[in-house]
Amino acid sequence: MKKVLVSDIIAPEGIEIFKEAPGIEVDVMTNLTPDELRGVIGEYDGLAIRSATKVTKEIVDAAKNLKVIGRAGIGIDNVDVAAASKRGVVVMNTPGGNTITTAEHTIAMMFALARRIPQATSSMKMGQWEKNKFMGSEVYNKTLGIIGLGRVGSVVAERAKGLMMNVIVHDPFIAPEAAAKMGITLVSLDEILKKSHFISVHTPLTKDTKGMLNAKTFARVRDGVFIINCARGGIVNEKDLADAIKSGKVAGAALDVFEEEPTKNLELLSLPNVICTPHLGASTDEAQRNVAIAIAEQIVDFLNKGEIRNAVNFPSLSAEVLVSIQPYLTLAEKLGSFEAQIVKGGIEQVDVEFSGEILNYNVAPITIAFLKGLLTPILNANINFINAPVIAKERKIRVVESKSSEMKDYTSMISVTIKTTEEKRSAAGAIFGRQDLRIVRIDKFAMEAIPEGHMIVLYNYDKPGVIGNIGTTLGNNSINIARLHLSREQVDGQAVVVLSTDSIIPEEVLDKLRGLPNVISVTQLEI
Repeated sequence: MKKVLVSDIIAPEGIEIFKEAPGIEVDVMTNLTPDELRGVIGEYDGLAIRSATKVTKEIVDAAKNLKVIGRAGIGIDNVDVAAASKRGVVVMNTPGGNTITTAEHTIAMMFALARRIPQATSSMKMGQWEKNKFMGSEVYNKTLGIIGLGRVGSVVAERAKGLMMNVIVHDPFIAPEAAAKMGITLVSLDEILKKSHFISVHTPLTKDTKGMLNAKTFARVRDGVFIINCARGGIVNEKDLADAIKSGKVAGAALDVFEEEPTKNLELLSLPNVICTPHLGASTDEAQRNVAIAIAEQIVDFLNKGEIRNAVNFPSLSAEVLVSIQPYLTLAEKLGSFEAQIVKGGIEQVDVEFSGEILNYNVAPITIAFLKGLLTPILNANINFINAPVIAKERKIRVVESKSSEMKDYTSMISVTIKTTEEKRSAAGAIFGRQDLRIVRIDKFAMEAIPEGHMIVLYNYDKPGVIGNIGTTLGNNSINIARLHLSREQVDGQAVVVLSTDSIIPEEVLDKLRGLPNVISVTQLEI
């Protein structure tokens, strides 16, 4: 008998699936403290959660029998996926289960913001009849600027077009042809800021999107714009938003997510033209029923049949094959993540070539691992081994997989080429020994770089003093270099430096590096 613990409140339909499944025993224990969860988790084979339970490394370490963690929803910010992966625990989510619900909440917030419905309701509940005080705005024929054309952003765009709004979108990771087929106009972020009457955010929270809407961007918006964020807290700088509203530059904001949750930012919430909800984007009966049923079915099928669906850390493979090709899966995923963070423009085509002993295996899952690595920095937690090929197809990314019998410099090698709307980039990776991963080529430069941790890729002209200047700049700013790899095409030609550091390099230090003599470009990565 396999045991499943449900530690957060999920819809009853999900609990019934567990109860009716043969060979499954389910316990429902919500509101456990971390110590209480750590005390009981060792008994269970499966754990079903939503957002309240924090599955930390300590919890994972105590879960001696745990085989699968299932999140009834998309986000897995509350799960230490790295710790789970190390222990061989499959982490699953339910992508798409609350897409419609979140998109509808965005549209509802837009209407409520435009017509000042919450403020008018509050006034009437206090016995007032202030008909002239709450003059609203129509959305008809207004411009809605959407930042991020993922699942939710796409549905919001579709609904807004039905409202006869002018929809423009900024998403640097989608090709114009793909957007055109959806009837969407792709524009720069600057155009979104200058032209939009309403701006709605639909990106994951990453190092690139954190604080994306801030004092500098608010200074460039058209006067009287409305800001809507039902995506992730932290994408909008709350202090800068409050200042922009107080100054009149921004007419109002509708917020479902916050930098800290529950939020304590009463200064922002108390502004009369700010409306807010406590992270209700996915809170409908339909969405919660959908994700509860989905995660229960996935956990049951995994425990009873070994079937893996919507896993964020494992592909659909038998255990025997997985052991053999796991190093190649990891290498491919890291290559994808590396390329995603250095390439510019909307991705149109990826070419993945395999050579050497790796051809003894089915390489299709390895290609999928590369796509997962490539798309994850763009779309964050929505990408897993199951949906990576589907999302690539939706984004009109052509995937070409090939096998080469040509003898290479390494026993097995994975070579990748990315073609975007702006450029073409390439890289290659190999495995030294059994587990040591290396990037052995970046574009035309040969090297042996370890793809992990905090990294920068610096292109420069091959002149004396460049490396010394880099080391001095980092040292003066208390940044310790963990590893350094160099390569050049020819004497006095171009060269590349790949650095690993013990900590993230602040943006102001990166700017100092970019300003050094003979430095062409500097890109920071997280692998």
